[in-house]
Amino acid sequence: MTMRLKNIFLAAVAVVALLLPWSLQAQQQQSVADAARKAQAEKKDSSKTVKVFTNDDIDSVKGTISVVGAEPAPPPDQAQATADKSKTAVAPKAAPAKDEAYWRKEFADARKKLADDAHELDILQREYNLKQQQYYSDPNTAMKEQYTRSDLTDTKKQIDDKTQLVAQDKQAIEDLRDQLRQAGGDPGWANETK
Repeated sequence: MTMRLKNIFLAAVAVVALLLPWSLQAQQQQSVADAARKAQAEKKDSSKTVKVFTNDDIDSVKGTISVVGAEPAPPPDQAQATADKSKTAVAPKAAPAKDEAYWRKEFADARKKLADDAHELDILQREYNLKQQQYYSDPNTAMKEQYTRSDLTDTKKQIDDKTQLVAQDKQAIEDLRDQLRQAGGDPGWANETK
């Protein structure tokens, strides 16, 4: 009889073991579905009505209203009062005016830097061409340089760096042109004076 009880007990444990994950999964599915229903209900309840302003409501608004666009000119008497205050008050140092002389100097400096870097690039390229044809009278040096060519690789790296610098100089001039345009300056100020 004990063997029979053991078998029944083991069968009952197996049935519980098989049914337990299924019942837990069913409970989880129900709880997920309940949570979704609750979230949907809260979303409907939390939706607020949007306040619509009409011309009649504008008078009741307190505070300032932000308006996009140019600020309207003050009345003549207020403009005069503001001008009088600015004459008596000590004005902080203003930023230097960006006039024609400023822009011409900026462009001249940028063009000079570009010309200097381009000249150095030209010299490096000429050196590189000469080094490619160089002859070493010392056989040991000639043998070593034949395989490593470190002098050529160093010069080539310098050429690549200088080429990148020239490209940056050109981009700086284009950026200056954009700044001039955005500042409302005359595009002719970017041209070279003769």
